[in-house]
Amino acid sequence: MTTLTETSVAGNDDRRDNENNNNGQKLMVALDVDGTLVDHDGHMSPGVRESAQAVVAAGHEVMIATGRSLNATLPIIEKIGIERGYAVCCNGGVTLRLHPGLDGGYEVIHKATFDPGPALRALRERLPSAKYALEDADGNFLSTERFQDPSFGVEAVGVDFHTMLEATAVRVVVFSTENTPEEFNEAIEHVGLAGVTYSVGWTAWLDIAAAGVTKASALENLRGRLGIEQHRTVAIGDGRNDIEMLSWAGRGVAMGQAPEEVIAAADEVTHSVFDDGAAHVLRSLL
Repeated sequence: MTTLTETSVAGNDDRRDNENNNNGQKLMVALDVDGTLVDHDGHMSPGVRESAQAVVAAGHEVMIATGRSLNATLPIIEKIGIERGYAVCCNGGVTLRLHPGLDGGYEVIHKATFDPGPALRALRERLPSAKYALEDADGNFLSTERFQDPSFGVEAVGVDFHTMLEATAVRVVVFSTENTPEEFNEAIEHVGLAGVTYSVGWTAWLDIAAAGVTKASALENLRGRLGIEQHRTVAIGDGRNDIEMLSWAGRGVAMGQAPEEVIAAADEVTHSVFDDGAAHVLRSLL
């Protein structure tokens, strides 16, 4: 079962932006993080950082759209210098409003939670050696087998599998060093995950969100809030969790190292993350 919780926020900033910035000229630019803005070591090149900052300074709506959790997303937002606007975390499970007047500079305005039990039970039976982690509704991470990843943003607390089954989730992560992505896909097909949205990463890594929740669904909600026309949306990404986002965007750009199915969903392909592909696209918006 999916539960949507939303914090009401004043729309003054949105209305002001709509009045003071010509929305007929403003772009909505959604940027994936890992494999797009940063390489697989977490490094953001000066060229990518400066080009992203330039697009922000030009007055466009630049927003991070990532599978990372909130605390792992905030450093990227700070590095680019986005002080006002929005960000999408947890593959669409969490949406932030950014403003320097808010405590910590942000507030959560949307969070999609779900019961992870059915998916966890089914996957555990098929992938018994995998590691499992779960982000709960309060932003805590619970994990089995000392599972920790930088995308969590916080230190995971080790729990038994039964405890995870009883939690309410925003995001579930499954990782295995003994399975390939192809084996993960076979397991998912065999299990027939129902009521959840999922994506398989570069390695044997599975991200699960609430039913119908993707980066694209969260971005579409923000597009409606901002009043920006669909053809003025741009998205850049490299992973399978970016497929819906690239298809949604008026201009969807896949990174050069993206898998074939991601490239197929995009309108164009840029250079790889190692050749500052995101910077090339961002400069084209200026």
